[in-house]
This record gives sequence, C-alpha cells and structure tokens, in this order.
Amino acid sequence: MIRTANLTGPVSRAAGGLYESVRRLVQELEKNRLEVSVLGTFDQFTEGDIAAWDPVLVRAFKALGPQQFGYSPEYDKFLKLYKPELLHTHGIWIYSSMATLNYSKRSGAPYMISPHGMLDPWAVRNSRWKKIPAYWLYERAHLHRASVLRALCESEAESFRKFGLKNPIAIIPNGIDLIDLSEASVEGRGTRASVENGGRKTLLFLGRIHPKKGLPNLIRAFKKALDSRPSTLDFPWQLVIAGWDQGGHEAELIQLCEELGLKSAVTDSEQRPGQLKLKVEGERRALDARHSSLDSAVLFFGPAFGKDKEDLLRNADAFILPSFSEGLPMSVLEGWSYGLPVVMTPECNLPEGFVVDAAIRIETSAESIAEGLGTLFSMNDADLISMGQRGRELVKERFTWQTVAAQMSEVYDWMLRGGSAPECVVTK
Repeated sequence: MIRTANLTGPVSRAAGGLYESVRRLVQELEKNRLEVSVLGTFDQFTEGDIAAWDPVLVRAFKALGPQQFGYSPEYDKFLKLYKPELLHTHGIWIYSSMATLNYSKRSGAPYMISPHGMLDPWAVRNSRWKKIPAYWLYERAHLHRASVLRALCESEAESFRKFGLKNPIAIIPNGIDLIDLSEASVEGRGTRASVENGGRKTLLFLGRIHPKKGLPNLIRAFKKALDSRPSTLDFPWQLVIAGWDQGGHEAELIQLCEELGLKSAVTDSEQRPGQLKLKVEGERRALDARHSSLDSAVLFFGPAFGKDKEDLLRNADAFILPSFSEGLPMSVLEGWSYGLPVVMTPECNLPEGFVVDAAIRIETSAESIAEGLGTLFSMNDADLISMGQRGRELVKERFTWQTVAAQMSEVYDWMLRGGSAPECVVTK
C-alpha cells in the first residue's frame, strides 16, 4: 500500500472548487487501496466541513501570518512523522509548495503537482507582482523538481510547456458524482419554471464571485438580451448568480446592475459573510429574495453549499460560465451532471462539450455572450433538455471519479516503480 500525502490550502468551502475536487479525489484513491492523508489550513469553516472528508485522514493547521499564504511549521512536522512515499501538491504559490519541496529534498520522495489552472496565462498575469518573488524564492524549484505535473486538459498541458516546464505531464481531468435524477424530473424543467419562478426559466452561474469569471460582461450581455424584448414582462429568463464573494466583487456587480437599470435582488441569508445592501428609491435597505426575486432580472444568491447548492442545480434550466481562465471547472461538470445545457467560453477547457453539442460556445466579450444568450433563449424546452442530456452522458463516459482515481493510481505507481509510462502521461 502506497502512503501518500496531499498538500493544499484550505480544506473547507473557502477553497472553492478545490474543496470538491481534492476531497472527492482522495476519497476515491483510498478505495483504490492507497493510504491517503491531506494537509491543509484551518479557517472559520473547517469545523463544519471537515467531516465531509471521511474516511480520509485530514490535518488542518492554523496559518501564521497572511492566511492566503498559509504558512505553518506543522506541515513539516507532520511529514517528518508520517513519512509519505509520495506527495501531491494541489495548487501553487502557497506554503504547501515549500513544504513539499523541502520534504522531497530531505527524503527523496517523488511528488506530483496539480496547479488547477494556476499556470494558465491569465492566472499568471493576475497579481503578478506577488508571484514574481514567490517564483524565485520557492515556486520555480518546486515546479521544476516535480516528478509529474498533472494537467486537467490538453490546453493546460500546453500552458505548462509555454511556462518552460519540461516535466512529464499526466493529463487527468477533474471528476464528478452523477446524482440520481429520478426525482428531479429533468423532463419537467420547461414547465417547472412557470410554477416556481414567475413564469421564467433560470440561468445559473455558480462559482467564486471573482473578476476572472467574467461576470460584469455577463450582466451587460443579459441587459442586452433583456432590452431585445418588447417588455420585461415578456422576458422568460432570470439570471441567478450564486457563489462566494471574493474581494468585494459582488458589490461591484450589484452597482453595475443599478447603473444599467437592471432590477436585482440579494438574498438575506445567515450564510453570507456580510449584509449586502442595495440602493432602492434613494434608500439603502436589505432585500429578501423571497419577496423580490420574482420580479427581478438578476438574483444574487450568495454562497451555496449542501442542499442550497443542490436545489439551485435541480431547479435551474441552464448553466453559464463566461470565464477568462479555468483549469477544468467543477461547476460545469456539476451542471452537466444535473442535465443542464451549458453556455461557456473555450477558456473553461472542456472542448468535448462543444464537440457533442452539450454547450454553446461564447467568447468573453459582452457582445459574444449576448449572442450566445440569444441562441439559448431561442431554444425550445425539448432542445434545452436534449442539450443537457448530452452533457450528462459526456460526464458519465469521461468524468466520473472512479475513472479519474484509476488513472491517478496508475500514475502514482509509475512514479514509484518506473516502467512504461501510463497512457495519460506525455513526456514531450
């Protein structure tokens, strides 16, 4: 049995998509007769979320200094005692990179790095002033010493080569759990909207509220689509933006809605990090979605986890991700797993979705997004359902966690024992 250690940042919902992707990967790897441990940082959500990792051994350390960097000497202490044969770093530019590098130098243990899109050109340019010193201090050595780099897709592998990395690359996607839709009535989506949402269908964005997601242009494009109708009463769609706000970007989006004259609402939920306000008729007051969402073009739902997230996906009619940069987005796979048609950019790195006609292709500009929305909004219920079902079949064939874990186990074994490279590994 191979003893492995997975090093990352937060082990809670604060990690965004990595919380789902790393957690489900290690849980499936443990079923493949690997000894698995996870090392990460502690935050305000850890106590509530850590049980979801069972039965995997998880150690969450309190960070010293900036929370985002995640420095803790406990990483090094644990590795010294646990003595993993192989390490796997999830995410870069944080202290777990240094801990992995230091342990590997001392022990000779090989390691894999999963950057999760953090070496894509847009991501490298973002906050570049922070990354340049980090690169020369530790990340350069961490990247070049890795036995294997894990790319989520071919375009991410290309970004590794453009970055100057010559390591072997394992192209292994994220996975998803196919939920039982027997009670979700996928076929009834077109009629459900008229009952539950004031006669309108729901276009859902679900992810971090961050500039790289392209949400300002989505809102501008949605306004264009709204204006193309003779009246707001004749517009059959509502945009729901759900996810964790980062850096106050959600407030900027709310302000943009106000400037564009788009009526919007904000949920008043205890899960939200702070009470958002909207300016309505000269006053600033909280809006409760239960009273205002039905006649609002845009609904800001806030963070969605557990049943809230499931309900959003079950009751949506389409999913959108107009992102500037992604590794391989869990949110799109989740949308497909719920049988939703998807609107997305090529930067989401899921070209298979375009090939099988499970997604509408858009670029990041407001004009292109508006054109894609026009295509979506012109589709009838049967076409929407068919597109979503093609996405679900795609997930079933290529993106289940069982398939992903089997590939990862094969690469781990090769890293330790050598021999012929697995089929998913490219060395040039």
